[in-house]
Amino acid sequence: MAAEVSGGALAKTSGISASMLSRIERGLVSPSVETLERLANGLCVPTSRFFGDQARRTDFCHVRAGQGVVVDRIGAVADYRYELLGHLLSGNLFVEPYLVTLLPGADPYVTFQHPGLKFLYFLSGEVSYRYGGRTVEVRAGDSLLFDATALHGIEAIQTQPVSYLSVVFTLRE
Repeated sequence: MAAEVSGGALAKTSGISASMLSRIERGLVSPSVETLERLANGLCVPTSRFFGDQARRTDFCHVRAGQGVVVDRIGAVADYRYELLGHLLSGNLFVEPYLVTLLPGADPYVTFQHPGLKFLYFLSGEVSYRYGGRTVEVRAGDSLLFDATALHGIEAIQTQPVSYLSVVFTLRE
């Protein structure tokens, strides 16, 4: 085995049978995503490792207008609507592109804080945007790029509706 682990040991630490592992190795069966996750955990590598070594593989994601996946983000602010616009399955860079729309009941919120870099491109509305100790006035067509580990967010809403493209870039573990 490439990871210097025997097949039997890998099967045991991954929680799959040795015969299933053998069938996967010989190309007789295609493993489920759950099985791939178990194998990745057993090898102490990210699941994307199974796909990253394919020289000709390139990720491609096409999301038609209005067809993004509306997601409930952990810690999301009420009446901030997040529509996921794409995803990448491999590589070391994790990218989250969202169309963010402030619904009519949305309030300003200035305590977003998370790892990575954030790029915002405003599509509509006018807001005061706080980053750390500074505030800037932004409107449709304006963009912001910053280290997202500082406190940030919309401090005041001047003109509605407000919508913007939000792209967060982080490294995968």
